[in-house]
Amino acid sequence: MLESAGTLHGQLQRGLGRAARRAADRVGAGEYVYDCVRRDPRWDRQCESRRLYYARLMVDLEMPAGPVAQHLSDPSDQIGDEWRVDLALGVLADLVRLSRREAAVPLRRYAEEGAHWFDAVEELIDLADPSLTIGLDELVAARCDDSDLATLIPAGHNPVIETWAAVQPRIADALARQREAGRAARRAMAVSPGRDVQSEAELLDLARRRGEGAIAAIFELGRRRTLALLDLAEELLPRGDQDPEPSRFGGAVSRALREYGPETLPRARAWAVQRGGCEGMGLSILARYGTRQDVPLLMDELRTALERREWRAAANPIEGLGRLRAGEAVPLLKSAWTESTYAYLRPRILTALTRTAPHTAESYTIEGLWDCEEGVRHEAARLAPLTRETRIRLQRLHHDTAEEPDVRTAAAARLMT
Repeated sequence: MLESAGTLHGQLQRGLGRAARRAADRVGAGEYVYDCVRRDPRWDRQCESRRLYYARLMVDLEMPAGPVAQHLSDPSDQIGDEWRVDLALGVLADLVRLSRREAAVPLRRYAEEGAHWFDAVEELIDLADPSLTIGLDELVAARCDDSDLATLIPAGHNPVIETWAAVQPRIADALARQREAGRAARRAMAVSPGRDVQSEAELLDLARRRGEGAIAAIFELGRRRTLALLDLAEELLPRGDQDPEPSRFGGAVSRALREYGPETLPRARAWAVQRGGCEGMGLSILARYGTRQDVPLLMDELRTALERREWRAAANPIEGLGRLRAGEAVPLLKSAWTESTYAYLRPRILTALTRTAPHTAESYTIEGLWDCEEGVRHEAARLAPLTRETRIRLQRLHHDTAEEPDVRTAAAARLMT
């Protein structure tokens, strides 16, 4: 249960930039940060980011890493909750990136002793500093099977893996297999035959059988932008109440339909209203290609999603209303920015605000420079008004090697204007 969005604690839980800006002036802010790291307030832990946000706060507030390390060593670590330490491990790794190298000690210790040691090993590998992983190769080689080793090896060059491979034959073999697999995949892409010789009817039949080749057939239909794929969507997308997520075939149809354009609008409008299982796809199409006539429907969808706290359902209406520059949506957008516990929604909200109410959006772009989400920081770096405060923040984003490359690039470009 999150605290109210009107409190500093609640804002820190949501990863809002306004909380990061005011934390230094509030007594007890550090304890709130520790609480967030321990309890992991993310609504969607697979999509949302908090690690760099909390790590930066720990640096700014001069907070020691000890309480985070204590969280890792708590007896409840043995319970088996894979998410219990995920955020804490990420925060420690980002502290190292922010030159707080003492944070590597508990990270390394957890890799050796913790229940979820594999996750800590991945973090240490990603830090790409062999000096932090001396001797850890023996543990990895002893504990990991071939599948685990393949998972640990990053796609590109990594000095930790290269160092380990020089002394551990099994790691060297895994690295060689990965490189050969990459070469084989590139060769296969170069010579693999297409399905352009098959007729539309043959492709539809193959897709409906949902067997081998069905996914490729769906994507080929999408490449051709055949309207018959809309009929196929009505067959494959609806699912029962117990399992509302689309099957992998329905997911393929959804991805293929993203290549389509305004020609899908009549069907999309019907789907959005009928609620027959294709409404999500319908709203996605309306978000990308809808016209002013779709604003009332998108407004209703956004209002309902916010009232029910169905944050994912708010994404398409926000995107569509922003694209259509629907000024009537601004109050709802402002409410969603503050109240939503789904930080991954905020990049869409900020984009929508900058399109619908540029003057109103200025304060949100300033706040966004401190936001937990990369997408928000990137948009804010592009658009925030240049003041003494924002210039200092942009300089920090530009020079911070822990920051995402696209944010650093946007910050540098903004400083040159």
